[in-house]
Amino acid sequence: MRKPVGWLADSSGHNDCDDQPMRYLLTKRVVLFSMATTTLVGGVLLAADAVGVSNAAVAAVGISAAGSAAAPADPHRVLGNQTCVKCHAAEVAVWKQTPHAKTFDELHRRPEARKIAANLGVQSIKYDGRCVACHYTQQADAANGHELTAISGVSCESCHGPARDWLEVHHDYGGVNVTRQSESPVHRQQRLQRSVALGMRNPANLYLMAQSCYRCHTVGDEELVNVGGHTAGSLDFEMVSWSQGLVRHNFVRSDGKVNEVSSRERLRVMFVAGMIADLESSLRAVATATEKATYGLTVAKRADRAAKRLKSVQAKVNHPRLAEVLKVYGAVKLKLNNQAQLTAAANEVSKLGYAFAEETDGTDLAGIDPYVPAAKKWK
Repeated sequence: MRKPVGWLADSSGHNDCDDQPMRYLLTKRVVLFSMATTTLVGGVLLAADAVGVSNAAVAAVGISAAGSAAAPADPHRVLGNQTCVKCHAAEVAVWKQTPHAKTFDELHRRPEARKIAANLGVQSIKYDGRCVACHYTQQADAANGHELTAISGVSCESCHGPARDWLEVHHDYGGVNVTRQSESPVHRQQRLQRSVALGMRNPANLYLMAQSCYRCHTVGDEELVNVGGHTAGSLDFEMVSWSQGLVRHNFVRSDGKVNEVSSRERLRVMFVAGMIADLESSLRAVATATEKATYGLTVAKRADRAAKRLKSVQAKVNHPRLAEVLKVYGAVKLKLNNQAQLTAAANEVSKLGYAFAEETDGTDLAGIDPYVPAAKKWK
């Protein structure tokens, strides 16, 4: 693949190291170039039948069993975290201490948020769709004509998907007297697969979680950035360091007793899955770029940076799924008004990312251990 000069090069042709923080990018003069093109390849999308759910059932909830793009929680399918706390009290207790929870009471009071809202003519941050999509959890109030109301900040269903369609499957362990501890491995696998098919973003597949994170930590709204003055996402976001510190809530394995640290193998998968999701979300963001301005330049650089990092990982682990992801990226042009091609590429990356996390247990990724953020770097 030809070296992607234009997006990271300044007017002198100097190519800045992609290990530097992204904040510097907005201070550089940047020239737009497109990528060299090759053949776009497809990933593997698991059929609905393979996960024990009929195609009709999957179509009924409007999602794919594997690799679908993360989306804001449908308010009509949101049950609220009071439903989750019945079985996940320890997790909810951790969540209440995080910025995700506190944004409900704090965001609309922040001067910078009010300024962005004013720039866009937004009267209520808690009711405006583009604000709610990433900062709040909305629910349709059946007792009040299904009026949409923000009920919390970034909550359980923001990340794991609205629970109405999958909740019963999620806590059905195989019989009246069967518990999670006594559930058979076969039933557990079927339960997880059915839950995902019904819209749950279950951490059994780490790519689903990475997608949830990058959906909002990458901003895919050109007007919000160029007119509103919002940042183009959390440009220093990295999956392991941002998810394993303050927001970590790994209590299931200990039945609610210990917030366990993930194994080295799982952290490896998480690290790479995050990079793939970064590329996917960045491609989706570039797809909506229509003008040479802050938004388009920033998200394109981010896409190129993600691809460079994946290429570096691939040089160390030689994984077939990563090879496919990089081939997809090499086939697209990072240019304005290229929505169809970039969205198609993002969809393929999504499928490959899901397949990577589904197939990989991390034992084949030992070569990246020196680069996976250590605990002292977890936020």
